[in-house]
Amino acid sequence: MNLLLKPLFIDVCKTHNLHFFKSETVAGGDINQAFKLITNQGDFFLKVNSSPTYPQMFDKESEGLTHLAKSTGMKVPAVIGCGIVGDRQYLLQEFLIPGQISNRFWILFGEGQAQLHGKTNDAFGWFTSNYIGSLKQQNNFMNLWDEFYGRQRIMPLVVTLFNKGVLDNKEVTLAENVCKKLGSIFPNEPPALLHGDLWSGNFMAASIINADGKTATVPAIFDPAVYYGHREMDLGMTLLFGSFDQFFYEAYHASYPLEKEWRLRVTLTQLYPLLVHAVLFGGSYINRCRQIFQRWN
Repeated sequence: MNLLLKPLFIDVCKTHNLHFFKSETVAGGDINQAFKLITNQGDFFLKVNSSPTYPQMFDKESEGLTHLAKSTGMKVPAVIGCGIVGDRQYLLQEFLIPGQISNRFWILFGEGQAQLHGKTNDAFGWFTSNYIGSLKQQNNFMNLWDEFYGRQRIMPLVVTLFNKGVLDNKEVTLAENVCKKLGSIFPNEPPALLHGDLWSGNFMAASIINADGKTATVPAIFDPAVYYGHREMDLGMTLLFGSFDQFFYEAYHASYPLEKEWRLRVTLTQLYPLLVHAVLFGGSYINRCRQIFQRWN
């Protein structure tokens, strides 16, 4: 048990009418501390970080999770609540029990992701800003995907890298040229509800009890960076750090067929998350962004 945070655990449990028994540390990423809270009403998942450093991060995440849960048949951990205790903010969620990944799991995952992308909007963006990793994410609504992707995803991070001295004027110009071409590269599709950060660390096979009392394994998604965007963005993210199983893509395509040559656009859809990583971690991510600029000029 983390004794330094025990008072926080107790306060969080009291706020949500739980009696705290003990805690266990679990994996939670680079930004957050994560814990399994064992209480009189079962186990819960708790994420904690600095409220001054990442203001309203968990409020935004809670909104995204709640919206996803209403929009897909996939499992999304229920939000119990979020708040601030001292200088720490927390997000208390349902605790998910791991299940066994199988071919059937990947098929359900692909179908579920296609269903999610079937939820559309009149414009690209989101109702408020939120976060991707530890970076704030702009989401002002815009009518055209190329304008949204260029102005609110690519160029703000390119400018950040330029101001850090990482990119030079020539590379900024290359990035601007790419943005000018986006409208002729991406197929015209309605703004789709995106997870926004769909990599292998943000999903799991979850074991649940069905209404008939039987155990089943279903795809669960969490840690979103939601917005309405081009659906190929989520697909590109699944291919960034290794690929999902082929059953996933086949099931997705059968449910919501992808436009021709979507894999040729994957590097463009990956440019945004690579820019995020370039800002946060530097290193080889910067060179990968440069290669994409050159590839599409």
